[in-house]
Amino acid sequence: MGSNNAEAPLKAIIIGAGLGGCAAALALKAQGFDVTVYERLKTFRRLGDSLGLGENALKLLRRWGGQKLYDDLCAIGNQAEDMQIREWSSGKILAQQPLMDMAGYIGHRGDYHEVFLQATRDAGVPILMGHEITSFDESVPSITLADGREFAADVVIGADGIKSRARELVLGFKDHPRSSGYSCFRAYFPGSILKGEPKCAEFVGRDSVNIWIGDDTHVIQNTLRGGEEFNWILTRKLSEEKDREITESWFQEGDLGEVARCIAGLDERIAAAIRRTPGCLDWKICYRDPLSTWVSASHRVVLLGDSCHAHLPTSAQGASQATESAAVLAVCLKLAGKGNVPLATRTYEKLRFARTRHSQTNGEDLRDRWHNALKNVKAGREIDPETIKMRNRPLYAFDAEADAVQRWHAVSSLVAEELREGCVTPLFGPGSRDVAGGVAVEAGATGA
Repeated sequence: MGSNNAEAPLKAIIIGAGLGGCAAALALKAQGFDVTVYERLKTFRRLGDSLGLGENALKLLRRWGGQKLYDDLCAIGNQAEDMQIREWSSGKILAQQPLMDMAGYIGHRGDYHEVFLQATRDAGVPILMGHEITSFDESVPSITLADGREFAADVVIGADGIKSRARELVLGFKDHPRSSGYSCFRAYFPGSILKGEPKCAEFVGRDSVNIWIGDDTHVIQNTLRGGEEFNWILTRKLSEEKDREITESWFQEGDLGEVARCIAGLDERIAAAIRRTPGCLDWKICYRDPLSTWVSASHRVVLLGDSCHAHLPTSAQGASQATESAAVLAVCLKLAGKGNVPLATRTYEKLRFARTRHSQTNGEDLRDRWHNALKNVKAGREIDPETIKMRNRPLYAFDAEADAVQRWHAVSSLVAEELREGCVTPLFGPGSRDVAGGVAVEAGATGA
């Protein structure tokens, strides 16, 4: 197992310098590989809002980047001990649980991204900004840039997000998103805007996370940095057919008038904060069906993160699962050796699919439990707090690297047999089988 020490290290090209791409760079560099990251954008801005990092990801990042990286990431996150799940109109606390059970450390995506980028540079991995990839040659494999230059590697990793171009190559067609039937209004702004508003004072002066659940809707409030920053997310079910038109954009401006209509009857303490919001984004939550493969026909172009296993916001595991996937791919490449990339990539996808699918469906399940809880009250049934709590805690004990090493022999042996026979079973759909011995996979769709 592994490559000969006298041999040049495996060369990897990573497409995309987002959280998943940086995690992949750190994981592969830690295994001794030659890694380069290509990013289309010329510069990054502090975009997005809340993002959670669970201990399942943080333990890996500490392993690759040391205690300082771990501490820097934890310091970004919300420092509240508990989160409260509240009734929509009264604000009555229906359930309370440790914040770590929700998403681990919840902080601004842009702040986490900056730390990931710096850790990648500190590890000695080049991040080439402003390098747009226009085509692939998977037989080499290689990438061609907009200026015509071509770069080859032993493996190309597509960590280029939900609108991945690498995914089109892997699938052989462009998969189109479809509406989930839900939309998020999202806002992130200075807490000073809310100072002097007595109605929401208890949620502004300190780190806190509260969730209000209603019929087919919920609001999440996240106060960070002792009240310096305030974030809310309003998720609602779309009722009008025209609202279901898919505009897959992170930057679509939200209609504050529509927001006001959506929060009718909401607990005044959080409604007052929402009404003071200077502006928001309207993010239509789209779905993509689970992919039948994450690997190209040549087995040398492989997907990772949102390009192959995007998550709903309620899963609170998108970045963490991308980090786990990075760990498993790096371990598989190391164990297979430089000369056997196909075995590594095909084993990787089979080790990861069931776990990421389980994490995805956790988010769907939680959304449905929150959105239907008050319907049970109206039917005369009391709410059991356990039925509305988040159930991510069991995910955190998992060590993706250790699990990959433990299951490598059994799964890679089955994959090797498939490769010899020239018949690789799909991850999902007709002909799929659970060769990894993971969580059973049911039909459904993944959140984007």
